[in-house]
Amino acid sequence: MSGPDVSDARVLVVMGVSGSGKSTVAAMVAERLGWAFAEGDAMHPPANVAKMQEGTPLDDDDRWPWLDVVAAWVRGHLDAGSNGVVTCSALKRSYRDVLRAPGVVFVHVAADATLIGDRMAARSGHFMPTSLLTSQLATLESPQEDEAHITVAADRTPEEECDEVVDRLGLRLAVS
Repeated sequence: MSGPDVSDARVLVVMGVSGSGKSTVAAMVAERLGWAFAEGDAMHPPANVAKMQEGTPLDDDDRWPWLDVVAAWVRGHLDAGSNGVVTCSALKRSYRDVLRAPGVVFVHVAADATLIGDRMAARSGHFMPTSLLTSQLATLESPQEDEAHITVAADRTPEEECDEVVDRLGLRLAVS
């Protein structure tokens, strides 16, 4: 674990480039813990989705309103004292600054370009084309030591990655 103490984490922001597996891992973590889950991609305005479908990378002006919506979800859960897991690419530190709050931990799902490209090429039904992977990787600023985060290697099964998140953050499993 890197950065400030995260033992009291209540909202996990599962981040990384498209195709890293963050949605799969985030949903699995939320289910295992019995926490609320939100897919950050579903919070994009239609104009952003259309732009990405056309193969045009989003710029900061496109991302700020979307990040505000994701941040509102995060803060809503923190303010209510409820735990949650949300996906958000959060590629730049300045984007994470919008999401950062006491109780937030970033979970960076990371892999090399080849693995991610293969995953993107194999999936169907997602608006993000493989052609945008290069721009996402160029934009990515990995979390730094002063950011509450862990990095999880995305080269294993989602179950193994989920186990690592739960174990490294010392989170309690939901009681069935």
